Amino acid sequence: MPCDLMLIAYDGSENAKRAVEYAGRFLSANRAIVLTAWEPMVRQAARLSGLSGVMQGEWVPDEEIEDIAYVDARDTNTEGLRLAKLAGLNAEARTAECTSTIWNAIVDCADELDVDIIVAGTRGATGIRALMRSSVADAVLKHCHRPVLLVPPGKQGRQLTPERA
Repeated sequence: MPCDLMLIAYDGSENAKRAVEYAGRFLSANRAIVLTAWEPMVRQAARLSGLSGVMQGEWVPDEEIEDIAYVDARDTNTEGLRLAKLAGLNAEARTAECTSTIWNAIVDCADELDVDIIVAGTRGATGIRALMRSSVADAVLKHCHRPVLLVPPGKQGRQLTPERA
């Protein structure tokens, strides 16, 4: 019996592509939402300048020009939607502006839509690397109260099937 609604976190990475492929292969859902979370450039610039310790003047984006981060997220999401449909899912596109963290935007969207399951790819970091930098997928798993399917990276050299790449 299919679930009603699945949320697929999609960032355009090879691991996200693999997660879409496995969602289509192993899960059945009446609807699937492909979500790409994005952070506005003004926030990215402020965060990066804060990390560098360099004070920069306030940057005010031009209201007439679309935020390049949003344009990129929309393009990435379109690709994820195409892959989800190729995987046999009844998919819809959605972007979410990140106001704090990417994982928080995913969890908030899942709560807002009351999804049955979240699907995400993982970086596959282990050891010290995993301790130093937690992944978005790990944070979703730790902070979400819904079932989560985490798809790890494939073995090196494994390619996605040509019709789904």
